[in-house]
Amino acid sequence: MKVVITDCDHPNVDTERQIFAKAGLGTELASCHTADDVIAAGQGAVALLTQYAPVTARVLDALPGCRAVGRYGAGVDNIDVAAARARGVAVISVPDYSLEEVANQTIALILAVTRGIVGLHDSVRAGRWDFRAAGPLRRASEQVLGVIGLGHIGAAVASRARALGFAVAGHDPMQSVPGVTQLPLPELLSTSDIITLHAPLTPGTRHLLNDETFALMKPGAVVVNTARGGLVDTAALRRALGAGRIGGAALDVTDPEPPEPGDPLLRDSRVIVTPHAAFYSEESLAELKRRAADGLVAAISSHSGQ
Repeated sequence: MKVVITDCDHPNVDTERQIFAKAGLGTELASCHTADDVIAAGQGAVALLTQYAPVTARVLDALPGCRAVGRYGAGVDNIDVAAARARGVAVISVPDYSLEEVANQTIALILAVTRGIVGLHDSVRAGRWDFRAAGPLRRASEQVLGVIGLGHIGAAVASRARALGFAVAGHDPMQSVPGVTQLPLPELLSTSDIITLHAPLTPGTRHLLNDETFALMKPGAVVVNTARGGLVDTAALRRALGAGRIGGAALDVTDPEPPEPGDPLLRDSRVIVTPHAAFYSEESLAELKRRAADGLVAAISSHSGQ
C-alpha cells in the first residue's frame, strides 16, 4: 500500500516518509496541478496527501482504492469534502497547527500599516529622516479593530489586539469571545478602523468583501487578510483603493495567488503583500507535516478495522 503526496513545496518529505514507512506504507511524491494529474499519479494509492492540487468527485471516482485524503493546512478548500464523505473517504487537515504564527503575523501587519512602518523604512532608505513620512498616525487606543471570524485564530488576534490597547469588535454568527463586542456585519464595517479576516472560505463567504461591503466601511479603514484570498474580491479592493474609499490593505493571501506581476496592488504604497507566509515557523512546519501524516495513518487504520 502507498500514500501519494500529490504536491508539496516544502524542502523535503522525510518526516512523512518515515511515518508512513513505520505504518507499512510506501510514499510517492508527485507534482500535480490538475485533477487529471492527481488521477494519473494516484493510481493504486490508499491515501492522498495534497497541498494545492484539487481532489474532486471525479478524482475520487477514478481512485476507488483511496480511503483517506489529507491536506497540508488548516482548510480543505481544494478537496470536495461532500464527495469524499459520500464515498466513505476520510478527510484530514490540521486546523490549529499555526495559530500562534498567524495571529502574530496578523498583529504585525496591523501595526505595520497603522504605524506606517513600510513608509518610514522606505523614506530612510531614500535619504530622508522625518517622522512625518508615515503621514498622520493614531494611537491604538483611539482605534477599533473589527475581527470577522472568532474561531481560534480570530480570538487569539483579538486577545493580542486588546493587550495593545485597541478596542475590539467582532462578527461571527457561530462563536463569541469574552471582551469582544459582537456586532452585525454592516455595523462592524461602518465603525471599525481596521478590519481583519479570519473566516473560512465557503460559498457563503467568498467575496465577503466586495463593492457593496467596501462601500459600508468607515472612510480610510484598513483591511488585513491572513485567512483566504477568496474572502476578498480583488477587483473590488482595487476599486476601493483607487477611489480613496479605504486607506490601505495588508494581505498575506491573495486571489489569485500569487498575484499577477502587473497587479496594481503590488505597486500601491498603501498595500503590504506577503507571500502566504503567516503560517510559517520551523516549528509550525514540522508540526504540520507530522500531524498530517499521523492523521492519514490513523484514518487508514480505522478504515481497515471496519
